[in-house]
Amino acid sequence: MLRIFLIVSLFFGSLFANVDGHIDIVKRASSIPKIAVSMASDSSGDFTLSRLKKSLEDDLNVSGHFELTTSNQNVAFDAQPDIIGMSNAGIGIFVNIASQKEANGGYTLKVKLYDVNARTLALEKNFTTSQVDRTVFLAHKAAIAINDHFKAPSIAWMEKFVVFSVYKGAGKADIMIGDYTLSYKKSVVSGGLNIFPKWADKDQKTIYYTSYNYKKPTLVKLNIYNRSKEVIMDSDGMIACSDVNEDGSKILVTASPKGQPDVFLVNPKTKSKQQITTYSGIDVGGQFIENDKRIVFVSDRLGNPNIFAQTIGSSSVERLVYHSNNNSSVTSYKNHIVFSSRDSQNELGGKSFNLYLINSRTDNMTRLTSSGVNQFPKFSQDGETLLFIKTHANVSSLGIIRLEHNKSFMFPLKGERIQSIDW
Repeated sequence: MLRIFLIVSLFFGSLFANVDGHIDIVKRASSIPKIAVSMASDSSGDFTLSRLKKSLEDDLNVSGHFELTTSNQNVAFDAQPDIIGMSNAGIGIFVNIASQKEANGGYTLKVKLYDVNARTLALEKNFTTSQVDRTVFLAHKAAIAINDHFKAPSIAWMEKFVVFSVYKGAGKADIMIGDYTLSYKKSVVSGGLNIFPKWADKDQKTIYYTSYNYKKPTLVKLNIYNRSKEVIMDSDGMIACSDVNEDGSKILVTASPKGQPDVFLVNPKTKSKQQITTYSGIDVGGQFIENDKRIVFVSDRLGNPNIFAQTIGSSSVERLVYHSNNNSSVTSYKNHIVFSSRDSQNELGGKSFNLYLINSRTDNMTRLTSSGVNQFPKFSQDGETLLFIKTHANVSSLGIIRLEHNKSFMFPLKGERIQSIDW
């Protein structure tokens, strides 16, 4: 039972973190256009706009497609900025923002984008929300529009919600949604112990989560808008949805109906289930790969947690990772796999978990992090960005890695402790 507890504790996300919105740049790319963001002089008293300016700057940095710089420009929203002066300063793009409070209580972010090299106003758009607590999404939408204007690779994931479980005390955890920086947060499930949230659909209307508020641990599907609930299945031991396929017709569930956890393929509509792994020990955290034909998962079948692959319907199991003897969490996007691996202790005796990227069809392995404890990776929907939890020098952070741009970001976390996260 002790071994079960240790492995399951890793899967439960026992590395807790705290929530804040500040961002620190770890790596920077070069040879990208310089962009400056200014708050219009006739909106200088708007504190919300000041926060949106910071959020927009952060988003442009995270995109990897722009180099943020500063400008002395401070003009009214409808005034013409000094294009020649900015060109001489090496600024290629200038963004001026203003705000407008709507009669219905809503809030509008007004954006003008000047292409300094072309010496023209290239884009003018307004972004409005009726929910003032969600104004940070206006900055995300503006960043996406600016990025799209220059036909850069999509950053549409920025306006998606993340869903996460927040530890509230002994036997208590709530499910919350937020933006990817966790600047916005809202509770969607509260009361009792609710963990392992997982988006059930691309439109982000429904989630799966594990509830311990029933007679047995229960996998629940919830519509976060109309509040309708559906019980998918329960288990005498642990239960959690670890992955959902592209169209939502199949899910992978870790369940332990006979004492030891295994991975099951479940049809959420019919509730039919197929047991994939049958090992007498611990198999958890299944992820679809290779067009849903195979899965990767974590197993202790070699005495320590490691990453394995198995074709659905076959009993043959393949070891995927030969690095370290403790590989405790895994995520996948198509054939790409990222796992967390315990590396040798450093000279100060501290433990180190780093993230590694592999492909299920090649032997290549790329190290993504270099220090601290980096665990619980999650791919974005387009597979180009990785979310994870990092602990280093006694500071916990939410990490973002832009895989195609060699850029990493850390959001130091304060306040509430995160149990698990998905986006």
